[in-house]
Amino acid sequence: MDKVVASAREAVADVGDGAVLAVGGFGLCGVPIRLIDALLEQGASGLTTISNNCGVDDQALGVLLYAGRIRKTISSFVGGNKELARLYLSGQLEVELTPQGSLAERLRAGGVGIPAFYTPTGVGTMVADGGIPVRYDADGNVVQTSKPKEVREFDGQQYVLETALTADYGLVRAAIGDRHGNLVFNESAANFNPLAAMAGRITIAEVEELVEPGEIDPARIHLPGVYVDRVVHVGTEGKGIEKRTTRPRPSTPGGN
Repeated sequence: MDKVVASAREAVADVGDGAVLAVGGFGLCGVPIRLIDALLEQGASGLTTISNNCGVDDQALGVLLYAGRIRKTISSFVGGNKELARLYLSGQLEVELTPQGSLAERLRAGGVGIPAFYTPTGVGTMVADGGIPVRYDADGNVVQTSKPKEVREFDGQQYVLETALTADYGLVRAAIGDRHGNLVFNESAANFNPLAAMAGRITIAEVEELVEPGEIDPARIHLPGVYVDRVVHVGTEGKGIEKRTTRPRPSTPGGN
């Protein structure tokens, strides 16, 4: 089955208001920039995003945040986005914080049909006990907090119950993809991308290089096409750098 669509705009055309999106990437690494930009143009609002972070200021998911399109985010790290902090503390955005490893496993569990799992991460903290602010009002008062979670003992150690996450759409970026949806991710860009793809009921992959079925060595495939519904070829342009760090080059004989 050929899953290729002509453009990012066409790929996200049916994403409706209130949709839940599982979005791959970590910082700006492996983020489906073209699909996010197409969503901005498309106009869907009231979105819930599940991602490691909700963009870096006005980049990646940040463009939807600045446009007021995101209602709630389920994330691990929100400290790199000033607009998120403003919206959260002024009651315009709900934030569900979850430990990074737990977030990854919640997505994976949703993708393979496991409804919940126990983990030691968060036991003895507000992650398990509840009380993390989820929503503020316009005056900065906490009006909703996270609820306590079940804690159970196994072999003398306590574990907290975490529920799986699924999404209406999974949005991911891959280095290579074929027309059947088999994907290869470039090194650390694998991060949350396979998990977001697994958790989406409809998964859309933007790929830098599009190849024909059979051209990818089966041993190289990171995510099989069974998890992918649409593929759009976007090329390599437009990828951002989250923090550019440089240092002076050491001097060399002759001043070169």
